[in-house]
Amino acid sequence: MTAPAAQEEREVNMMMHRSGTGPTVRPGEAGFTGEVRVSGYFRRPSPSRLAGAEVEFAPGARTPWKTSAVGQTIVVTQGVGRAQSHGEPVSEIRSGDVLWFAPGTRHWEGAALDGPMTYIALQENHDGSDVEFGAAVMDAEYRSGGGA
Repeated sequence: MTAPAAQEEREVNMMMHRSGTGPTVRPGEAGFTGEVRVSGYFRRPSPSRLAGAEVEFAPGARTPWKTSAVGQTIVVTQGVGRAQSHGEPVSEIRSGDVLWFAPGTRHWEGAALDGPMTYIALQENHDGSDVEFGAAVMDAEYRSGGGA
């Protein structure tokens, strides 16, 4: 005897992805500097638009300049790093810090020169795109904090 179709379609109220069970990738986008690993990437089903991942940076590694159509939140979970919003000075970021970049704001993040840093990046999926990557952050920008 089979169960009625209505009973087979069970509503999911909680999803869990165990740490370390998903793939770890090195970002293929041009412009990343140094060793960067992305793991735990997720994109929630509609109606949610939430997407995110854990990102690990080796000392001196960093993202390229990037933007997100509806903004991005960064939660630093380990280490010390650097972050910059276009036209602003470079800021030191530490474990426990939460950063928010407004929609369309050009920005980057990465580890400090002398140690690794890990964060969780959260953003909304907007028209199929979470984050748009641009030009590499040059060594002079990273070290001096000059805007680009």
